[in-house]
Amino acid sequence: MTLVQPTVEMQQHIRTELNEDVSTRDKDLEHIKEWLRMQPHLPQFHDDARIMTFLRGCKFSLEKTKRKLDMYFTMRAAVPEFFSNRDPTLPEIKEVMRVANVPPLPGLTPSGRRVVMMRGVDLEHIAATVADGMKVVLMIGDIRLKEENVGVAGDVYILDASVATPQNFANHFAKFTPSLIKKFLICVQEAYPVKLKEVHVINVSPLVDTIINFVKPFLKEKIRNRIHVHSSMDSLNEFVPKDMLPEEYGGKAGPIAEINRQWYEKMVTYKDWFQEQEKIKADESRRPGKPKTQDDLFGMEGSFKQLSID
Repeated sequence: MTLVQPTVEMQQHIRTELNEDVSTRDKDLEHIKEWLRMQPHLPQFHDDARIMTFLRGCKFSLEKTKRKLDMYFTMRAAVPEFFSNRDPTLPEIKEVMRVANVPPLPGLTPSGRRVVMMRGVDLEHIAATVADGMKVVLMIGDIRLKEENVGVAGDVYILDASVATPQNFANHFAKFTPSLIKKFLICVQEAYPVKLKEVHVINVSPLVDTIINFVKPFLKEKIRNRIHVHSSMDSLNEFVPKDMLPEEYGGKAGPIAEINRQWYEKMVTYKDWFQEQEKIKADESRRPGKPKTQDDLFGMEGSFKQLSID
């Protein structure tokens, strides 16, 4: 699976949106690298491509980039259920990829946004945990940090809610605990340079409103207003070109299961890299001032109230 990169013309638009100045970005990169070297609690980090992705995701705000990177390494130590044992060949990771399709699609929207498609396939016979599923989403996010070579103008998520049946709801909904959802959203929104532009929910049922209302308290108003619930594919196609969708949704990107399989194969090629990354995390015992505790990060008075979405 190769991510299609923006055309030269599209890059110009994206750079404007991301405040990227090709004449100063290398200086910004060196500034961040020097800052990282001066932080006793942060690991040695020499991945220029990932740092540049953080800069782009933070619209080249140096202070915001520093906060994101600090949280990126902090979360790796604070949430082992997401950031340890990230071996793609483990049974639980294979199981997630079997029961769910969660692939970023290869193409880009006309405005240069990456589309991520998510749907359940077999929730009746699932052996993986919710935390395993969230781990896989973040593993794919880490691969994208390395492979979005020139940057994109944000992410668009399409959530296929056809698995939201009364039986699945009764069997699985309780597994999505507020604590787990909070940790996941803090990781995504505070520790990754994600620019979430749109969320589209398709194949909806009456249960979908219940699920959305459950999640809404964890989201700031800005992102709530970016959730679109569609009663037909026609209204989705007003936002996402039909051709770039998987063939099950009327597009030309191929079967979604095949795109998902290719992403799994890509994850396997990163197996050694994921193992090396488990050591790349913050050491709270060396943080200047007060170490960050679980309550600081995830308590009601912690960072959760400070979620930032561009």
